[in-house]
Amino acid sequence: MLTSASFNRLHRIEKPREKLARGGPGALKDEELLAILLRTGYKGKDVLTLSRELVRKHPGKQLFELSFEELAKIKGVGDTRAATLLAAWELARRHSGSGDEAASVQTPKDVCQHLAEIRDRKKENFVVLYLDTRNRLAHKEFVSIGTLNASLVHPREVFEPALRHSAASVILAHNHPSGDPTPSEEDRRLTKRLAQAGELLGIEVLDHVIVSAQKHHSFREKGDL
Repeated sequence: MLTSASFNRLHRIEKPREKLARGGPGALKDEELLAILLRTGYKGKDVLTLSRELVRKHPGKQLFELSFEELAKIKGVGDTRAATLLAAWELARRHSGSGDEAASVQTPKDVCQHLAEIRDRKKENFVVLYLDTRNRLAHKEFVSIGTLNASLVHPREVFEPALRHSAASVILAHNHPSGDPTPSEEDRRLTKRLAQAGELLGIEVLDHVIVSAQKHHSFREKGDL
């Protein structure tokens, strides 16, 4: 029998899947993607809590660099889930097209290649690209979906993943469903605010790229950053 408590736990577990169905895998945080692979937690700890703890303890690629034996020994993982995680990572590695040497992100055109999935969306999607010291993409995260404003895109939400992934710099990006990528005054205020926050943290905001279905606007290219 499905009790109220078990229903609530199930609802929390299914949320990442529902989010993926609505916004695609790029809309999910690392722990949410991991929760989908793990599927369930264990008594006293739901899968999202378990996934969040694993991501914090083993950030970036570290979790997938563990051996099968090391993964299987983690409480809540075990043999079956360890095999699932390593198989998923190996598939991603084989078909990434660039192996361990990811191409550097140097120009607005390079940035746009990572934004193809949001160019024609009907809602604004704010995305951040996190780069290493060689300008290679270390992580990509959807920070907010909806009308862009300073209250929705807080510096904390932008730079917490930068610290987690040891990013040296970031590139901000979002889409304009109207088809006109010209920045609004809110876009300019937000860019300035995030650039100032990055300066305090020692993480440079390299650019803010606004895309539409056919065009783009680069703050750096236009001399606005």
